[in-house]
Amino acid sequence: MSASRVAITGIGVIAPGANDAPAFWDLISAGKTSTRNITAFDASQFRSRIAAEIDFDPYASGLTAQEVRRMDRSAQLAVVAARESIADSGLDMNLLDPYRVGVTVGTAVGATTSLDEEFRVVSDDGSQDFFNHRYAIPNLFNHMIPSSIAAEVAWTVGAQGPVAVVSNGCTSGIDSVGHALDILREGRADVMIAGATDAPISPITVACFDAIKATSTYNDSPAQASRPFDASRNGFVLGEGSAIFVLEPLDRAVARGAKVYAEISGYGSRSNAFHMTGLRPDGNELAVAISAALDMARVDGRDVDYVNAHGSGTKQNDRHETAAVKKTLGSTAYETPVSSIKSMIGHSLGAIGSIEIAASVLAMKHNIVPPTANLHDPDPECDLDYVPNTAREVEINTVLTVGSGFGGFQSAMVLTTPGKK
Repeated sequence: MSASRVAITGIGVIAPGANDAPAFWDLISAGKTSTRNITAFDASQFRSRIAAEIDFDPYASGLTAQEVRRMDRSAQLAVVAARESIADSGLDMNLLDPYRVGVTVGTAVGATTSLDEEFRVVSDDGSQDFFNHRYAIPNLFNHMIPSSIAAEVAWTVGAQGPVAVVSNGCTSGIDSVGHALDILREGRADVMIAGATDAPISPITVACFDAIKATSTYNDSPAQASRPFDASRNGFVLGEGSAIFVLEPLDRAVARGAKVYAEISGYGSRSNAFHMTGLRPDGNELAVAISAALDMARVDGRDVDYVNAHGSGTKQNDRHETAAVKKTLGSTAYETPVSSIKSMIGHSLGAIGSIEIAASVLAMKHNIVPPTANLHDPDPECDLDYVPNTAREVEINTVLTVGSGFGGFQSAMVLTTPGKK
């Protein structure tokens, strides 16, 4: 049976500075930053040597020794977040038809951390021309295929319905939830466990972004390095994390007395077919995605209470996004609070879209807009209300959250309070 309205009833988050959803909200609403010098490996030879790392103990988070051995860090984060979201939802998974439960997980770089580590092992730190497979771990193949992450989450929750990985770069976290929304609306599942994960803080990932000069070089002030919309910004700060949600038809959630965080009212995704890393300054391609999401939600741009920005901290993205918000919200764009949580927890690539959905939903719950940290000298071309440094109390019933990714991906989602949009 198809569902015309879909609700979020469970949230699980693990992010820099926060190992569950309540701690995550406390961090971002307080405007605290979790960016620091990289500790995961020796980054002394890199151009950018800062990141937003998670102090994550998989054993303390409930994973077994076998799970830790088998799973890449990105999968570990997803499984821990999934367990939190299910507990938060109040669902008894044993009472559900497993063939009507599905999973969608977004990721940009999959098991890059494990692949990087294992390459070092089988090549003897790159000194061997031929790799010695005898030194590889038995689960190495699982690290090569990102679908293994969705499989791990499916095994954790007992899902035997539609299961998929969505990998659209930095919009993966929005797109995976959008895919789950479609599945529920089409009636192919009764419950979807959806979200995203990435753990990209590894030498190969840092080297890739160094090569295109996309990341910040404020290595001497890591806590202030992520500066979205600030005139002094010079790139994003790499991060890691996961956010996983329980999605179900709104009427089903209400009938079982579930806590309904928000309704996913609209979703839109477009590609600019323009440039791998470049963006047109007019913001048109993102504006089209935003308009599609607003149209699906039947929401006028003037009724948006808060924009959770992509706000990566690169020169072109922040200007592109500012232009897109102006195009779609019109004159009210200047009155609508906009903020970027990447200023506090960095950019976790494919995971960040879902983490920003979590931030948006919690902002609605508390009627508080989290701030944009480190914003002291606004770029004159970024002239909206970016809620600098301090959170703000605002009644929030409609949130627009957006994402932009290398390759030209542009996505947007509209979240509403049921009955109040």
